[in-house]
Amino acid sequence: MIPPVASRFVAGESVPAALDHVRAANEDGVAVILNLLGEHYDDPADARADTDAYLGLLDDIADSGLDACVSVKPSQIGMDVSTDLFEEHYREIIARAHEVDAFVWCDMEDADTTDATLDAFESIAADYPWSVGQCVQSNLRRTADDLDRLIDVPGKLRLVKGAYDEPSSIAYTDKARVDEAYRDDLTTLFERRDRGIAVGSHDPEMISLADRLARDRGADYEVQMLMGVREDAQHDLAAQGVDVHRYAPYGDKWLSYFYRRVRERKENLTFAARAVLGQ
Repeated sequence: MIPPVASRFVAGESVPAALDHVRAANEDGVAVILNLLGEHYDDPADARADTDAYLGLLDDIADSGLDACVSVKPSQIGMDVSTDLFEEHYREIIARAHEVDAFVWCDMEDADTTDATLDAFESIAADYPWSVGQCVQSNLRRTADDLDRLIDVPGKLRLVKGAYDEPSSIAYTDKARVDEAYRDDLTTLFERRDRGIAVGSHDPEMISLADRLARDRGADYEVQMLMGVREDAQHDLAAQGVDVHRYAPYGDKWLSYFYRRVRERKENLTFAARAVLGQ
């Protein structure tokens, strides 16, 4: 059983529990992006097992009629085994999503995997237009060029600041510089796209910027936030008519994910301490 302190960030261990979370979020006007916890598999059997799990999850979402989609990690579906296995599994998942009228996001992991991930996204989106979306990270110095390459690809683009600790030779490491890059990249998306823009941020400044850009350009967009982080803001934005999506992981590998959440933001750590102390 997931303890209450961790259940703020994880939508249960099973698919039924995850779908219950989706149902509750939908009642508040929030859509959900479900991610099965697991990553960095070097055994093809593990990558195959999670690929099969995602295929089943897509069927379950389609059958439920809930407002949800899924997000996969490259290293979860074969990237650490081979790029060919990753793309084979990725393509199989998108084909199923296309078949059942569902949607799949692909997360971005460390910079060593960026080229292979974007290559696969570009190829698969061409075959299954608007059934797939790709995350890109503004802290990478290359991202402006990547956006130029991807701007006309028929798939959604999720812009995040980036959480991986990359060397300064390939990434911006100063917070102010990352924020500047994020603003520039967000502006590029709204100037050159009228759909398929996802603002992956909890930063009120960036969300306000997205709203202004969308109004100026007449573009459609969505805001994506993590489960357990600024959920009051998620509800407020949804009530204002913003298309809000909550990234909600589930599964039995919740412990390491929970510890990452409470380490990365002091507000999450404070919440966890209070929960443990029963306050």
